[in-house]
Amino acid sequence: MLFWVCVNVLSFGQTTGFAEKIDSLIAAKTDKPFNGIVLIAQNGQTKYLKIHGLADINAKTSLKRDSPFVIGSISKQITAVLVLRELDKGHLALHIPIRQYLPELTQPWADTVTIHQLLTHTHGITELDKSLAFTPGTQYAYSQLGYELLGKIAEKTSGKSFAALSEELFEQCDMKNTFHPDSRKNRPLPKGYSAQPDGSLTFEKNSLENYVAAGSFVSTADDLVRWNQLLYNGKLLKPATYQQMITKQKNLVRQHPLFGKTEYGYGITVSGEGKSVQLGQTGYAPGFVS
Repeated sequence: MLFWVCVNVLSFGQTTGFAEKIDSLIAAKTDKPFNGIVLIAQNGQTKYLKIHGLADINAKTSLKRDSPFVIGSISKQITAVLVLRELDKGHLALHIPIRQYLPELTQPWADTVTIHQLLTHTHGITELDKSLAFTPGTQYAYSQLGYELLGKIAEKTSGKSFAALSEELFEQCDMKNTFHPDSRKNRPLPKGYSAQPDGSLTFEKNSLENYVAAGSFVSTADDLVRWNQLLYNGKLLKPATYQQMITKQKNLVRQHPLFGKTEYGYGITVSGEGKSVQLGQTGYAPGFVS
């Protein structure tokens, strides 16, 4: 499996010895050896970089620093910013029913569910043609469909396609190697593989077959460092809106498959308290982990 990690560290509690520890983890002999990129940055400056493995196992093509990857649910963070920028422009409100923006929806829940609930996975929508699984705002259930609806809302309020809207944001951020999968800038991806029980690897052909707004943007390690610097330094949203995004939502706890219990803001995982708050998002697409 291609495994890609990009970490942007704003402050190090440990300033020495971390490189050796990461090297030892990467070099460890396991049944699923690491194949990907690790980039750690502080204040936009690279503190650690390791490029390890192949972009194509059969062709023996090596990974490069600018190899593009499907970033999975990190895409939700981008979609949340696009929606919140529409809020900053006065084009939408977070706490009114989404039917105002998507009148074509046929289910009665469109008169109840809000953008806030879509952003926080508390809406209860499981399929467009089915009733809600729970009363909106009462439970948390991680959702791809909710973020696809957010992408549709951003299209309606901006008057632009989601692809065009996202490409404008990436251009503004000077993220030259980040794109919507339908973009003409799209470059061939490293091949993602999944490990089988017998130890063999299977090429994943469907890495991009997900809702784009929820999990199919493509980016590089360096571009995501750039994204983190801009987002977490308040360059993409108004100050009050940014604070809303990174604020833990009440009674909103996710059981993360890797990190256990984590709390959630708008498209972003929020862990810890005070000066020890950690902000970020993980991502998965078939053959890719970020």
